[in-house]
Amino acid sequence: MSTATLSFAEEIQVGIPQDHLPPMPEYDTEVNHAPVRKEILSQEEKKLALRNALRYFPEKFHAELAPEFAEELRKYGRIYMYRYRPSYEIKARPISDYPAKSKQAAAIMLMIQNNLDHAVAQHPHELITYGGNGAVFQNWAQYRLTMQYLSQMTDEQTLHMYSGHPMGLFPSHTGAPRVIVTNGMMIPNYSQPDDWEKFNALGVTQYGQMTAGSYMYIGPQGIVHGTTITVLNACRKIDADGTTAGKLFITAGLGGMSGAQPKAGNIAGVVSITAEVNPKAAYKRHEQGWVDEVIEDVDATIDAAIAYQKKGEAHSIAYLGNIVSLWERLVERNIKVDLGSDQTSLHNPWAGGYYPVDMSLEDANAMMAENPSEFKKRIQETLRRHATAVNTLSERGMYFFDYGNAFLLEASRAGADIMAENGIDFKYPSYVQDIMGPMCFDYGFGPFRWVCASGNPADLEKTDAIAMQVLQDIMQRSPKEIQQQMADNIRWIEQAGPNKMVVGSQARILYADAEGRIAIARAFNDAIAKGEIGPIVLGRDHHDVSGTDSPYRETSNIYDGSSFTADMAIQNVIGDSFRGATWVSIHNGGGVGWGEVINGGFGMLLDGSEEADTKLERMLHYDVNNGIARRSWARNKEAIFAIKREMERTPNLKVTLPNSADDSIIDQQF
Repeated sequence: MSTATLSFAEEIQVGIPQDHLPPMPEYDTEVNHAPVRKEILSQEEKKLALRNALRYFPEKFHAELAPEFAEELRKYGRIYMYRYRPSYEIKARPISDYPAKSKQAAAIMLMIQNNLDHAVAQHPHELITYGGNGAVFQNWAQYRLTMQYLSQMTDEQTLHMYSGHPMGLFPSHTGAPRVIVTNGMMIPNYSQPDDWEKFNALGVTQYGQMTAGSYMYIGPQGIVHGTTITVLNACRKIDADGTTAGKLFITAGLGGMSGAQPKAGNIAGVVSITAEVNPKAAYKRHEQGWVDEVIEDVDATIDAAIAYQKKGEAHSIAYLGNIVSLWERLVERNIKVDLGSDQTSLHNPWAGGYYPVDMSLEDANAMMAENPSEFKKRIQETLRRHATAVNTLSERGMYFFDYGNAFLLEASRAGADIMAENGIDFKYPSYVQDIMGPMCFDYGFGPFRWVCASGNPADLEKTDAIAMQVLQDIMQRSPKEIQQQMADNIRWIEQAGPNKMVVGSQARILYADAEGRIAIARAFNDAIAKGEIGPIVLGRDHHDVSGTDSPYRETSNIYDGSSFTADMAIQNVIGDSFRGATWVSIHNGGGVGWGEVINGGFGMLLDGSEEADTKLERMLHYDVNNGIARRSWARNKEAIFAIKREMERTPNLKVTLPNSADDSIIDQQF
């Protein structure tokens, strides 16, 4: 039977058809496709890549599939297996629509499909959610086989995912995670950017970003909140009263995560210009209501921003052009910029994450694939110009912060004037060093999120109200050290609904500590048990207190030398796995680049049961406090305060506390 005649549930259960080849779908030019990857495999390695692809299919189809897959490898630099794209629309459906023996498995299917929803994913036909290379799967065979396994799974099995490949269902037990995910876990000496290009082209590993390969992306909303907090507190750093009206914020990137920036600017109350070279990305964000207008002329863009500054109105503009052209014109016109940053995908500079100035998008994409050495040269020239313009405006009073996208790192590698006088540190702080680390992560506050598995907007509205009430109750007894964090998050959840944050699934995010996360989750589970709302999937961004070891972002405010270690992330995913997570993931890569970070995540289904109530408390408590303990040991004073407070609340928690040495004693020794 042709898969085209099957229902949604039937097509999932078939997996990879064994008796026929699906018809080849038309290549949709309206979809935002991944850039062509550079040719990196030798002739023998190309043969190996083809063998690796064909092992998913019965031998009787190899003669027809081999030339097709070989052509994809030649044309796109990867084998995506477009023929096996499903005939149904991929989107987050109500959990009851998924054919499954396990409700936990159905929740995971929902989250996988949400990551690949055309409204959510950056390059949906290449199975890439965001960041230019943040993949859910390497190819469509892996997607089909994974969904089939999930439809067959019981609560006494665990599916093990090797960089997008479903290795299989293994016997386990009801208390175990239903899925274990690893992405890009390389032998350390094989974590350079070209290693990703090579081994991904071979079909043996993938870059899962953070929440792409862990099935927990909820669209740009996830970073809108973090960016809003960052912009609010950046304004507080440059203005004692925290005034935001009339301030100008300049940045770049509207693709995946970066698409949140203009919306965050509006919520914070500033005027923002976000540069984007890809018209599909810019106009997609405009259609979704995430940016107020798109302007293609650089001077018209600047003039419009100045007009809104004078009116004191929040407004967001997408400049359709290269960010360096914008920065250099701001310098030439001597425009006062209050805040500056960048969210282009500089973790992926040689494969579409950042583009050379003074080149069209089409010409740059062609050079990227056909002449990668010249493309790299042009990128590094652009980075040097980028840094020069930023330096000039900073000297004139702009507060510039690195947004953890590897801008400063790659600019330094390009020889830009970006280093501090000591030759070790960067001139500019990471936003984690200045804001998110000491104010949020060290206190245990991070991006807690949930998805209403019913797909019902009314459920989301009810959960917003529940979460806000919980936070208001907690704030009344919170110490002064975290009053601002509580107030910012209550303000956020009050405005989340009216600001129309939902893209794809009915999802929400807010920053909460362990106390807040547990209290909110328990209130949700109670509401589910009473039949007031449907099941809820809990999760978080990996960009959090405990899940990620990243010396240039999440752990950039760790100064004891351990920022280059990855024990915390590994401990986090192992610890979550036996404390009740429905699925766990661990990745090499993430927002700052392949080989630059190790990050872990989880998902948990709340179904109203007593078992879920037990799991949520023990897992969420560890998920946060693992990170606070590590940050405390690094002598971060905010984390020492937070872990001492947690030990008072939790007598069974005993954490090793640091003793501080007097600097004068240390200095005498050397």
